[in-house]
Amino acid sequence: MWVVHGLCTADGRLVLWAEDSGLPQRVPGRAPRGPVAHPFAVPGEALRDALPGEALKVDSVRLRLPSYASAPVTSPELVRDPLTAGPAPRGKLRLREWLVPAVSCAPAAVRALLDDEIPGCRLGASAHFLRNVAGLAEQMVSQGRVLPALVFEAQRPAARWRPSLSGTDSARFVALREAMPPAFRCERGAPPAEVLRAALDTLVDGITRSRVADVELPGGRSAAAAWLNALIDEPRFDANPEKLRKLASQLDSWHASGAHESPVRTCFRLHEPEDDDAQWRLEFLLQAVDDPSVLVSATEVWREGSRVLRRWVAQPEELLLADLGKAGRVFPGLDQALRVAHPTELFLDATGAYEFLTRAALLDQAGFGVLLPSWWGRTQQLGLKLTASSAGTAGAVTKESGLGMDAVVDYRWDLALGNEQLTESELAELAAAKVPLVRLRGKWVQVDRKRLAAGLEYLERAGSGRMTAGEVLLQAALHPDDEDREGEDRPMPVVEVTGHGWLGDLLSGQVDQYLEPVEPPESFTATLRPYQARGLAWLAFLDRLGLGACLADDMGLGKTVQLLALEALARSAGSRGPTLLVCPMSVVGNWQREATRFAPSLRVHVHHGVSRLSGAALVDEVGGHDLVITTYPLAARDSTVLREIRWDRVVLDEAQNIKNSASRQAKAVRGLSARQRIALTGTPVENRLAELWSVMDFTNPGVLGSLSTFRARFAVPVERDGDTDAAARLRRITGPFVLRRVKTDPAIISDLPDKIEMKQLCNLTAEQASLYQAVVDDMLARIDNSEAMERRGLVLATMSKLKQVCNHPAQLLGDGSALPGRSGKLLRLEEILESVLAEGDKALCFTQFAGFGGMLVPHLSARFDTEVLFLHGGTPKKARDAMVQRFQSEDGPSIFLLSLKAGGTGLTLTAANHVIHLDRWWNPAVEDQATDRAFRIGQRRDVQVRKLTCIGTLEEKIDRMIEDKKALAQLVVGSGETWLTELSTRELRDLIALDAEAIGE
Repeated sequence: MWVVHGLCTADGRLVLWAEDSGLPQRVPGRAPRGPVAHPFAVPGEALRDALPGEALKVDSVRLRLPSYASAPVTSPELVRDPLTAGPAPRGKLRLREWLVPAVSCAPAAVRALLDDEIPGCRLGASAHFLRNVAGLAEQMVSQGRVLPALVFEAQRPAARWRPSLSGTDSARFVALREAMPPAFRCERGAPPAEVLRAALDTLVDGITRSRVADVELPGGRSAAAAWLNALIDEPRFDANPEKLRKLASQLDSWHASGAHESPVRTCFRLHEPEDDDAQWRLEFLLQAVDDPSVLVSATEVWREGSRVLRRWVAQPEELLLADLGKAGRVFPGLDQALRVAHPTELFLDATGAYEFLTRAALLDQAGFGVLLPSWWGRTQQLGLKLTASSAGTAGAVTKESGLGMDAVVDYRWDLALGNEQLTESELAELAAAKVPLVRLRGKWVQVDRKRLAAGLEYLERAGSGRMTAGEVLLQAALHPDDEDREGEDRPMPVVEVTGHGWLGDLLSGQVDQYLEPVEPPESFTATLRPYQARGLAWLAFLDRLGLGACLADDMGLGKTVQLLALEALARSAGSRGPTLLVCPMSVVGNWQREATRFAPSLRVHVHHGVSRLSGAALVDEVGGHDLVITTYPLAARDSTVLREIRWDRVVLDEAQNIKNSASRQAKAVRGLSARQRIALTGTPVENRLAELWSVMDFTNPGVLGSLSTFRARFAVPVERDGDTDAAARLRRITGPFVLRRVKTDPAIISDLPDKIEMKQLCNLTAEQASLYQAVVDDMLARIDNSEAMERRGLVLATMSKLKQVCNHPAQLLGDGSALPGRSGKLLRLEEILESVLAEGDKALCFTQFAGFGGMLVPHLSARFDTEVLFLHGGTPKKARDAMVQRFQSEDGPSIFLLSLKAGGTGLTLTAANHVIHLDRWWNPAVEDQATDRAFRIGQRRDVQVRKLTCIGTLEEKIDRMIEDKKALAQLVVGSGETWLTELSTRELRDLIALDAEAIGE
């Protein structure tokens, strides 16, 4: 794992260097002369080869870094393997110079280079800072806020492009200066403003040169011609000194006449009329760029000479007059203010105020400050409100005829401001208004007169009528700017869609709050919590309508039990076809066992393994079952025969597995034929909105249009532009089909017990199964010929090896090999932690093997790009206390790995609300003690406890033995695992034998 750092050197080079967590920490003392090589810096050639950029050159820099006597302090972002790093350096900290290998990169390539994800690397604070500076430079170049300059470098003239800082750019410069991390200026230790100015100058010059490289200039031998050519080619040039001095003077005059840097800028604040006063007041102020909180009114500037501003500018009065003249080019109405000697404000009518509001953005871009009324930025737009009426009462559907997407309903259009429907008198008032700004219901609003006229015309033409329920739902997603709206001619967006009857229930978005209760049949053995009962009623409601559903409850809220309750309810109501459940291989065992436990009347068939049925045999077999369970890979592999079956329902568990709509398994499940489709997922959107489209297109095909249409209407506006209107429209159309409850909701959390314990069954990979069988065969070959003490030792050693195999092959082999893709348990751990981190929660992960924990630290750190704490037996008390304190802090790390012996007792870790037992101690008391690190006094959230157990192995079999004798667990298990050594050879063989279901895909 590497951490990449960035900086700008004194001579203008932009360089990157990296630290490697795997290199040794201690180094010899200082060499006789010169700086010592940085002990864990990545070699320049290796860093160059790892980075995606092409314009990279191996380089080196001398950096002054905080150091101990033997080594520099590691950066906060560097995560070391605590078992291989050795003891941390100690002693007094001081600045020491180190020779650091690096790569230098072209200014124009910096932003793209640091924006790309670099495999095996994470960006340090200084690299993030360099990327932000490059972003400012690119924006200034793109918008033309740069000036050509004549400078002298090493006593030679040079042509350079320089940023023209003013207004907003100056404010951004100040913000960057204040946020500069110390590591960014460790090469020379200059003041932040000087270092930032050098970096920005280098970036602006390099980026501008890359944009004008193809420009052809006329030849010539004059100083001006040489300077112009140097702005494109090699920056240093030679020319007549006398002519250069004249050119430099002319350039200085030109720069001064245009945009210039100033520590103070003019600011405009618009005050809206009070009561019935028709006049708006535009106030003039001066604002300090370095400290925007300093605002001095023009009245004070003229009355007191503005002593407050003297520290920034000598003649604030002259600055104010000059700026008002320049601003008048953008907003001509300001010319009227200059008719008085000491202008302080300008009074405007509604038309003038609206003109100023519309030009405010141009004033801001020109470098002036603009303070507007708070309502202007969130002005409510005029839109259409659709009300639809259908038969049926809330939460109740008596029969299925006339229901679903094709049901015909009555509708009526109205005009609305925001979500508030306008009355006829208000519409008449708006129509009679002569200016775009109107006071309505005590608030000032902007009205687009063309849109208003078009809306009134639309109401007259299509104000009411009949359409299908599916068309009603689509209205919420359509927008007048859509190019592919297929003839839709609405003049403005829909701000609200409401309905009556079952359609109203569906459109409410909160249908689960008032649906009529649905009781599961007596054959269903679980007791549903209140929110789970509401979830069942919602699922049953959509089931009766034949509409798809996405149950997106938080992890641990019981999506499995709600779906099984729906299945039991459907079977009790009459004959139904089979349901196909598609899930990851890691949870097939969970589903099978939960169905047996909570819905024993369901006939379950698992379609998996090399001996699975196919063709006509499979069709005949599933006809006699209620629930057919298979995996995503098999759904794709056996899609031909699965498509031939008419399923009553298709359910996707962990539906984020189809987030890539173009994947083979996503296409396969969308091609299945079913009366209803349900998606279960705690994370309907992980990275991109296209993932939501994929899930919704499975549950209700076509509800969001084609993928290209969805990208144009929602994904691009929301993800790229932060379009809140597009986001609201997306919520409106998906709301009826998505039920999302979170643990932080008081209405939900009150329904949960204090501690939720879950078994997480995992499959072995083929490699794990092979190693497992080899260990079993070895023990069985040796056990019959061993004596009592030797036998006990052999059994315990074998148990330990088998648990290591269940964790990961690399733990048993001890060969330092890579971790990804080789362990079903590691895969399940990553899935759990991904959800934990996405929800902003924290987790404790316990293992009895310190070595396994040491392997996981760098892997999980790189996998989730976050710091992972690790406490084991070798952790000193001071470091242990520091870890606990950091984890308990609000902004501390979110993942804490602990060895069971070192961290299972004596700690308070209530910042965590998830506890994961990676391997089983098989002593409930020991595991409970570890769990109680989080589940104890001071814990304000419910704790979810997950015990990872490999299916079909001794882990699952011993867990089953303990569960069967739970009342006597202390008596049977004792205080450790020695009871296992007293089992007979036959019992041991049955215990450790590998079942066929243990092996995953």
